[in-house]
Amino acid sequence: MSAVRRAADEYLQMRRALGYKLETQGWLLRRFVDYLEETGAETITIEHAVAWATQPANADAAYWSNRLSAVRQFARYLQTIDPACEVPPARLLPYRPQRAIPYLYKPEEITTLMHAAGGLSRPLQAATYQTLIGLLAVSGLRVGEAIRLNRSDVNAGDRLVRVINTKFGKSREVALQDSAIDALGAYGRLRDRLCPQPRCEAFFVSTAGTRLHAANINRTFSQLVHTVGLRPRSRRCRPRVHDLRHGLAVNTLLDWYRDDCDVQARLPRLSTYMGHTEPSSTFWYLTATPELLALAAERLDPIVKGLA
Repeated sequence: MSAVRRAADEYLQMRRALGYKLETQGWLLRRFVDYLEETGAETITIEHAVAWATQPANADAAYWSNRLSAVRQFARYLQTIDPACEVPPARLLPYRPQRAIPYLYKPEEITTLMHAAGGLSRPLQAATYQTLIGLLAVSGLRVGEAIRLNRSDVNAGDRLVRVINTKFGKSREVALQDSAIDALGAYGRLRDRLCPQPRCEAFFVSTAGTRLHAANINRTFSQLVHTVGLRPRSRRCRPRVHDLRHGLAVNTLLDWYRDDCDVQARLPRLSTYMGHTEPSSTFWYLTATPELLALAAERLDPIVKGLA
């Protein structure tokens, strides 16, 4: 093991002990260390950091900036024990992020994506992504939460999925309909047949029997989006796997409006279901849609007339 790899492992261990999950950042950092070892570099230089961060050449500025940011944070740590280490300046590959506009999938688009997932070449991978996409669509789980699910977290008898120690250090139980629980059970049986000796207790496993990784999920999902022909609705509104969570929030709100429910009173329930600490966090997911705006306007119209 090289000195840089050893330092990277110690850095990740230290930050995770402080409560940071660092799933994507950890994966990026390991890939960067692979790059350094392949090039024979013994420490971090600005030249190597930028050369690695700007791969692939056709990626957007946000992707490059995120990759360099992961290196920069580690370089600050490494420089305290290796004076030869160079820290990439913050002005390199700058990017001012804009909040993405959620891509709200139509039901038929989700069905098409799941069908495309079933066409993946390896049977276990096909079953994993079909079930994963379905679960994210009906539960609103974060991708990281689905990755961290263990077999014992899926309770078919009570129709619950336990989400343990997730964002904000919270845990919760997510209730599912019978059809979703049946789909999870069917996947579990197929998974056990195709991968009888997994290397972890994860509910969703890779073809190697390991826990899935967020970067690989995003990459495979993007491939499926391309396969079925989904196109961005604007520069900031591109199909992402995380948007399945947005869809659950918006569709729940729509159902409450259609059923003439007290939406304001029920919003804390949705926040709890989605694992938010307070309803204000949930508002980020309630992207205005034409139908949602129309239903909200119907509620406001009598109030406005009464004030006139």
